Amino acid sequence: MWILEPLLITKAERQRLEHLVRAHKTPQRMVRRARVVLLAAEGCPNRRIAVEVGLSENSVGLWRRRFDKDRMAGLDDMPRSGRPRLYGHDERLKIVAAVTSERPEFESQWSHRLLADYLGEVGISASQVGRILAELDIKPHLVRSWLARPDDPMFWERAADVCGLYLSPPTNALVLSVDEKTAVGARSRKHPTKPARAGSPERVEFEYRRHGTASFIAALDVHTGEVRGQDVARNDAAHFIEFLAGLDATIDPELSIHLVLDNGRSHVAKATKAWLSEHPRFVAHYTPKHSSWLNQVELWFSILTRKLLRRGEFASREELIARVMALIRDYNHSAKPFRWTYDGSPLRAA
Repeated sequence: MWILEPLLITKAERQRLEHLVRAHKTPQRMVRRARVVLLAAEGCPNRRIAVEVGLSENSVGLWRRRFDKDRMAGLDDMPRSGRPRLYGHDERLKIVAAVTSERPEFESQWSHRLLADYLGEVGISASQVGRILAELDIKPHLVRSWLARPDDPMFWERAADVCGLYLSPPTNALVLSVDEKTAVGARSRKHPTKPARAGSPERVEFEYRRHGTASFIAALDVHTGEVRGQDVARNDAAHFIEFLAGLDATIDPELSIHLVLDNGRSHVAKATKAWLSEHPRFVAHYTPKHSSWLNQVELWFSILTRKLLRRGEFASREELIARVMALIRDYNHSAKPFRWTYDGSPLRAA
């Protein structure tokens, strides 16, 4: 009986094939083809491979031969026969030009129908526009936000300064990451929430009642993870200074206090800077503009939102404040510092 020799594949090819098999987005037809090659490389006969991957024995032989001849490219679909393209280079160029350099007259984005109408002289259908855009991998219905870093000559110096406090704290000092979370709504549902039960998730009434808003200021000790917080009537310099004065009164006077702050109005106000200059044990470290993500307290605000604010119901502003403060007390019982690895220097390609 004639037995096929194992299919020879390189280490790089094996890694690529195994990745195709594992990846969730790999089309199933490509997964089967990759498995055929991997099993053939192990010396499995075509009949056994056909049973394991769900193909006919002839198809298994086809993909073995295709791979042996053209390697990875041999697993791709061959161009299909059919009528010649009805719309050529010029028509495709007009579609791309419209999507990338023009805007619809009355709407904010292009749709397939808008493009077809706009290119009326071409005589192309909306469905054909969609097929051409898909072929070119152009998706006018999608948008991705980005933020240009402002021209800050001290950007990297400030970033490195803040990260230095996280990674190598000064001796005999406390490092506090401070910020405000403003206009938190106290809301309750118009009708009672129905609890979860077998086969049904919790059901929340769509309509709600507003009971005012509250603002909070928090200081995260970046090396213990504990949070000091209070509500503030207004997010201004006067209330920020009041919070700093409270820290000054309750923290060991032998410790210096390093504050990590963003560039909010209350943090850079003249009154705030004057107070800081009068209290030299406070040292302010400002994050670069548009870089409040460097402020670790934002991580804690995210925890606050997920654990309480997103699904919480509050019958009054006072109840909202009380529950936020109660969560802070509970959080501090098991608080741990965040693990910070970024050192504030430009990221380097691997």
